[in-house]
Amino acid sequence: MENASILDHLIILLLPVITAIYIAIKTSWFKGAVGEFIVNLKIRRYLDKKKYHLIKNVTLPTDTGSTQIDHIIVSEYGVFVIETKNMKGWIYGSYNQKTWTQKIYKYSNKFQNPLHQNYKHIKTLNSLLNLSEKQILGLYQLTNPYIV
Repeated sequence: MENASILDHLIILLLPVITAIYIAIKTSWFKGAVGEFIVNLKIRRYLDKKKYHLIKNVTLPTDTGSTQIDHIIVSEYGVFVIETKNMKGWIYGSYNQKTWTQKIYKYSNKFQNPLHQNYKHIKTLNSLLNLSEKQILGLYQLTNPYIV
């Protein structure tokens, strides 16, 4: 009887924690953080640390507020600005569209065109660091291997 009481108390204590973790994992913030973590690992693993310097999660001031850059890689070859998206499903969009669409069966989600987003990042870096457009290259990284 006492063992059942301990088990009941354990379930009562752990259920809210497990529920909170489950809810957190489902948020777009968590998925974005996981995607950025994956890109950070790949950068550290594959790029020579003596030639490439990683700066991550940078917020810079703009005329209209601020912009957040996922990854900046500084090297003798230039400055690379990487926008990361960790999404699954079908992704629809073109360069000229303001928003792209993520489609998973009947579910649709619109999000800011990452190419436009990165263009803003590059322009902000250009103005703050007084670099030419040839010195900064924008990249877009989809981290989910299951994107169709």
